[in-house]
Amino acid sequence: MNLRQHPALAGITVLERGWLSSNNVVIHPQGDEPGAVLVDSGHVAHAEQTVALVAQVLQGRPLARIVNTHLHSDHCGGNASLQRAFGAPVFVPPGQAEAVRCWDEAALSYTPTGQRCERFQLHGILSPGEVLHAGGRRFEVLAAPGHDPESVVLFDAESGLLISADALWENGFGVVFPELEGESAFDDVADVLDMIERLPVTLVVPGHGGVFSDVPAALARARSRLAAFVRDPQRHARYAAKVLVSYHLMEVQGETLAQLREWVDRTELFATVWGRVGRGECDTPGEWGEALAAELVASGAARRVGDRVSVT
Repeated sequence: MNLRQHPALAGITVLERGWLSSNNVVIHPQGDEPGAVLVDSGHVAHAEQTVALVAQVLQGRPLARIVNTHLHSDHCGGNASLQRAFGAPVFVPPGQAEAVRCWDEAALSYTPTGQRCERFQLHGILSPGEVLHAGGRRFEVLAAPGHDPESVVLFDAESGLLISADALWENGFGVVFPELEGESAFDDVADVLDMIERLPVTLVVPGHGGVFSDVPAALARARSRLAAFVRDPQRHARYAAKVLVSYHLMEVQGETLAQLREWVDRTELFATVWGRVGRGECDTPGEWGEALAAELVASGAARRVGDRVSVT
């Protein structure tokens, strides 16, 4: 079966995006609902494209609400542009609502990770334990800490549809950011995987990558990956540092090695990870960032032309 035609997706359009952006999920209105609901809005660098894609899907119908599973820059970076285009209110998990209201870029992770997100207006919260009514469905809002302490996933029990954000991908899960700052969170990841296993899930729309239905296989891969990180936390930290470098290079669409070193030297989270993992390899965060970029080039994940490096 073409999973895009799966019954669990009736009345739902999944916009599968490439990095930097998260997938966008449009839940079409049913009955007397005032308009569509959009789950996650991608990265600010792709905001113009996001607006165009959503407009194409809506075909002139209103966008009633935007909800974010969490507030990493790749999941909420299109909020502001979508608000301007459609006037849609934004709802986020409660833990960082105040940080959004006062736009605290440190608390929202953008300054520490060296990433960008355009300020948007907050209208309400989406709390674990609540039900999101959209598209004639009842989506349970479930806490999914680990990748991000405040993240939620959405589950429609009647159809078995899980919108899993970065808690579960077909081949893994998102970087466990609290671990990079010395906070224990691998157990949270395991607990969320156990929670998903207990749900009668038939289809998963992940935050990144394609829709998938073989949930047991995905859970097995995620648990294997998690076990490797638990055995060797430095492996996870080193992987995360490469993700930060890759993400930055995608955001700026490539830059010189000197520019990369400058970005690394001013990026707080990277310096933290260097202090825990990279100090034994290189004398400064900038040197370690350049070394990791060279590894990305050697693996084929990035390319270097002269002194300029970019993600392939």
